[in-house]
Amino acid sequence: MIEIRHLRLANNVLAAPMAGVTDKSFRVLAREFGCGLVYTEMISDKALTMGNRKTHAILDIEGEPPSVAVQLFGRDPEVLAKAARMAEAEGACLVDLNMGCPTPKIVKNGEGAALMKNLDLAARIVAVVSAAVRLPVTVKFRKGWDETSVNAVPLARLAEENGAAAVTVHGRTRNQFYSGKADWDIIGEVKQAVNIPVIGNGDIWEPQDAREMIGRTGCDAVMIGRGAMGNPWLFHRTATYLETGVLLPEPAPDERIGVALRHLRLMTEFKGEKVAVREMRKHLAWYLKGLPGASRARVSINKAETMAEHINILTSYLAVLTGKVP
Repeated sequence: MIEIRHLRLANNVLAAPMAGVTDKSFRVLAREFGCGLVYTEMISDKALTMGNRKTHAILDIEGEPPSVAVQLFGRDPEVLAKAARMAEAEGACLVDLNMGCPTPKIVKNGEGAALMKNLDLAARIVAVVSAAVRLPVTVKFRKGWDETSVNAVPLARLAEENGAAAVTVHGRTRNQFYSGKADWDIIGEVKQAVNIPVIGNGDIWEPQDAREMIGRTGCDAVMIGRGAMGNPWLFHRTATYLETGVLLPEPAPDERIGVALRHLRLMTEFKGEKVAVREMRKHLAWYLKGLPGASRARVSINKAETMAEHINILTSYLAVLTGKVP
């Protein structure tokens, strides 16, 4: 159990916001598999406040269970505040400020992880956005820009001083992107430095990783990112392991295919068949990862143009895999 100001979550296993991944269909599945808090993909404050249709679609959380967090990125405090008020009006449970995205097209505009090089502006953003909404405002950032400028601790302190309700620390520098190993020690240093909840992020691939991170750092919750791609069971397995010590088995192939098909149907419902067929290609590859003959199935998936083709590929693959070919 974790509380972020007045927001009480069911457990301390959270789904990281990931561009191109954590859309409505992913969030619905993550919640079904016991995730304590889900996030939208990161949303541009400028695009949202200027009425961009595609950007506003990312903010669509209508019909989802409560506790959907909205992550925003930008560098203008007033524009971010306006975007935060829009997120609040849409029913977000909290607003998260992205100060950790390493993507070149983001940082070149002084946004995302680039804000770690401008702590005065970062602090002002937190203060202005926190004053603009009644929701809890949280901040997600990295260890630092590079190993010569590790500043997660001072940024965390500034975030707390300026109204942040919690912080999430990814234990890599911006220059690492997603390579190498996450430094969990920096998460522990941040936890020692602030009095607000600290969420640890980076290299949670198995339930045991989450327990080790919490044990080593004292963080209040874990945030799972890439480990959950094609693997929503990781949320339930991790929450169960943290609560009871019971390590649930990994899903069998038929369960993996079954959930992949449900994911496909959800995305088709929310985005239409044409978009869903294209965007599900990467998700389906993740669901099949590590299974025998998956590479051949992926070739067919990447050529599929309709939902029916995807379904046929998956069901035929499963039949071959389980020896139940008619």
